[in-house]
Amino acid sequence: MSSPRIHSDTIQEVKDRSDIYDIISEKVVLKRRGKDFVGLCPFHEEKSPSFTVSPSRQMYYCFGCGAAGNGIKFLMELDKSSFADVVLDLARRYNVPVKTESPEQHQEFQKTLSLREKLYEILAIATSFYQHALRQPQGEAALEYLKFSRRLGEETIQEFQLGYAPAGWETIYGYLVEQKHFPVELVEKAGLIVPRKAGNGYYDRFRDRLIIPIYDIQGRVIGFGGRSLGDEQPKYLNSPETELFDKGRTLFCLDRAKKAISQQDMAVVVEGYFDAIALHAAGINYVVASLGTALSINQIRLLLRYTESKQIILNFDADAAGTKATERAIGEIETLAYRGEVNLRILNLPNGKDADEYLYIHTRHDYQDLLEKSPYFLEWQIHQIVGGKSIENVAESQRIATAMVELLRKVQDLNQRTAYIQSCAEILSQGQSRLIPMLADSLRKQINKPLVQNQQNKASDSRKSDLIISAQRDRTLLEKAEGLLLRIYLHCPEYRQEIIKALEAENLEFSLTNHRFLWIKISEIELSLQEQKPREDIDLISQLQNFDREHSSEISEVSHLFYLNEKTINDIERPSIGIRAATASLEWVLCEKRYLQYLDKWKKTDIKLNLELAEYYQQQLYAEQKRMKELEQLRMVKFSELTF
Repeated sequence: MSSPRIHSDTIQEVKDRSDIYDIISEKVVLKRRGKDFVGLCPFHEEKSPSFTVSPSRQMYYCFGCGAAGNGIKFLMELDKSSFADVVLDLARRYNVPVKTESPEQHQEFQKTLSLREKLYEILAIATSFYQHALRQPQGEAALEYLKFSRRLGEETIQEFQLGYAPAGWETIYGYLVEQKHFPVELVEKAGLIVPRKAGNGYYDRFRDRLIIPIYDIQGRVIGFGGRSLGDEQPKYLNSPETELFDKGRTLFCLDRAKKAISQQDMAVVVEGYFDAIALHAAGINYVVASLGTALSINQIRLLLRYTESKQIILNFDADAAGTKATERAIGEIETLAYRGEVNLRILNLPNGKDADEYLYIHTRHDYQDLLEKSPYFLEWQIHQIVGGKSIENVAESQRIATAMVELLRKVQDLNQRTAYIQSCAEILSQGQSRLIPMLADSLRKQINKPLVQNQQNKASDSRKSDLIISAQRDRTLLEKAEGLLLRIYLHCPEYRQEIIKALEAENLEFSLTNHRFLWIKISEIELSLQEQKPREDIDLISQLQNFDREHSSEISEVSHLFYLNEKTINDIERPSIGIRAATASLEWVLCEKRYLQYLDKWKKTDIKLNLELAEYYQQQLYAEQKRMKELEQLRMVKFSELTF
């Protein structure tokens, strides 16, 4: 059945009710200029604002690149969304009833359209349930923890809608499914319950945990974070990926912080939920938190929409884990920082404390003073290079100087580089000022030194190392993607045909030997039994476990895919999303291999002698690169968070 068209009356009402300032101000920092507003254009790079928004005309126009249109076109261009998707999103936002052009399709269309709203409703009711449970005798320990261990006031507890998930295995299941009569499939899609391995029912995802609701940018609950109150691991458990919740594109507290970030023209990123809550409670409300995963470039770009100066301060823990998290975050966004697209600074609190602990004995003004003094990320990295090492030792001093040179080579701005060379020379001089000019000159020469043969060899070795790392990364990605497909195929029979179609559509195959062996054996079993029963009815796991001794060693290598635990159940609980992500990952690896092959051929082609061939390779490189970017968008499941 073809997709129904949105009725023209609905489109017109969306246009009438929506406000262009509301729409664009969520994506661009706008400042009033007369009757209009101006900001930096999101469609091209610029340093001076040339992007104008006119509320009176409900139009935007960029004097730099010529982009222009209304609110609907803005969202279509910025988010690369279809006209229908944008209209439907705005209709939900402004409570516009949706009508379709085909009356006979209206009921089915409304059912599809309401899925997300039903999930929002379920999560909102679950939030109230958890809040209520916190006030019951069973939630007494959780409430005491919040008030005494975390020192949160009643107002803060209510503001953040903190709650408690009772210890029972089917408490939220019983409330939502049996009492409120929500379909069990929807409650599962909301990420609140998990199907039992034996297939005889469901159990609650969150049990005997403090519950912290996670909100989208509009302030709607899209998931939860659950902190264990005892020794249960993990200490923090998040909702899984759902139709509403994407960890890599969500920041805790951004709905509350976005206005303050624009007003303060800066954003602070902390690691934990309670760090963010404590800072907001102290009146420092331009703070967000990552969601227990490495800070991604998508999350940073989300923050950059709200600060004109692009100033972001990372305040992660100062322990070893926090330092690694900071280094990972810098590695993720340093390209933006070197290009001046983000003004990145790092704050480590004294005595290794996190923000929550620091505020126990200090005021918000103390914290704000530290923010103002927080070093630029390069200064922090230099401190990491030097910290705890003995500069007096000649060999150690040389290693420190070499690391400094490698770091400062990345700095493109000459004035900035000169300043850091001087700073590094002062550190290496150990207080002997007469040595500073000589050390600075030595650092400068090493940074500017052209590649000699030995360095070229090192560069070649580095490229080989990069290829090895790339191959290792691709193998890890293949292991996770292929493993996910096989796990879904074995444990979700109704999705087997979908997997086959997805593989055949892009001519994909299993690359790893053990996975290829398992896939061949599955095909053999299905072929031998196809006359007796459909593919979906075959108990593949039992058949595979009955293989003779000849294949026992090969089967043992993949037997871990035959079993599920609570963690791996999470991995396959959204089969269609998992299949889409996994096949996109397989295709991405193939694209990368083709890209590297074309790149190697392009480098070896003499442009003067064979311009046409060189241009062909360039076109292929562009095509592969474009496809890889498209596939990145399809990889919805975060394979780094899955267990295989």
